[in-house]
Amino acid sequence: MAIELTTLTDGGQRAADVARGIAGFLATARRSLDIAMYDVRFETDAGGLVLASLLAAVQRGVAVRFLYNFAHPGPVAVPPPPETAPEAIEALPVPTRGVAGVPDLMHHKFVVRDGDAVWTGSTNWTDDSWSRQENVIVVVRSPEIAYAYTLAFEQLWERGEVAHTGNVDPRPEEVNGARVRAWFCPEHGEALSHRVAKHIGKASERVRIASPVLTSGPILATLVEVVNERRCSVAGLIDDTQVDEVFGQWRTNGVSAWKIPLLRRILEEAPFSGKSSTPWSPGSVHDSMHAKVVVADATSFVGSFNFSRSGERNAENVLEIRDEAIADRLAAYVDDVRGRYPPATPPGS
Repeated sequence: MAIELTTLTDGGQRAADVARGIAGFLATARRSLDIAMYDVRFETDAGGLVLASLLAAVQRGVAVRFLYNFAHPGPVAVPPPPETAPEAIEALPVPTRGVAGVPDLMHHKFVVRDGDAVWTGSTNWTDDSWSRQENVIVVVRSPEIAYAYTLAFEQLWERGEVAHTGNVDPRPEEVNGARVRAWFCPEHGEALSHRVAKHIGKASERVRIASPVLTSGPILATLVEVVNERRCSVAGLIDDTQVDEVFGQWRTNGVSAWKIPLLRRILEEAPFSGKSSTPWSPGSVHDSMHAKVVVADATSFVGSFNFSRSGERNAENVLEIRDEAIADRLAAYVDDVRGRYPPATPPGS
């Protein structure tokens, strides 16, 4: 298949099984692997499977490059800081480049293989990402989409910082009958939020959302209109713990407090569920609701991008896919996962 989806749930699969899938994607590389990964842990048994496949590619003569994030800002861990040990990445027998995560993050999770296939989505390379979080993995076999990801990779590789990267036009490409655009932030961050909001506003049948936090102004404003006017079925899923952390910070600084009543209205009037994940700490289980999906009728947005203002400023990627079957599957995934958790707690309630 030209587009493959893998959906993950908390406790729904073993880390080793997900790692084998990643290792299998790497194992078929013949010429090149360009990897951009926010969070990486090769020290575990499952991580070792991916590392072994990566090293085998190097031994076959595959040209491998590895981008990673370092130096997370504070004080609120949204998104949670990476566990990546820079010294472990730098020890790999491949060219590496750390991208400074201050003030904005290199938040990608993607691999470009041989210039004709892309592995991407919301999933970091850690055991918790593979076994304790909700996540989505997308594999797209398309030279045109792979080329867009290569351009984004090259910009980060050359600059070594997030600012002014992602300057890649989101051109529509036909991929086995689906219409696909690759979006990159920060250069197209605001345009992406408006694009998502536009599709939500045009939806006549359904809107489904999964995002750890939901704080993008255009998206919130459009969702309030859609919910108030009852234009279509709207439902979704957030991470209650992270939303509480963000809104606690907003109440303190006051800069974005105007968004609080918008999100409260959405969560009160539409069936949104909330996962009470474990507050982040270095030694805690990292079990956040980590999927980033919007479905509006037959169009899906899926990738590394939290639907938030900070996400617009990070190095992020999103696939916009117009395909009924893919939208059906992702909408069903959101509905399944939100059915596992209680109603979301609106900020300030």
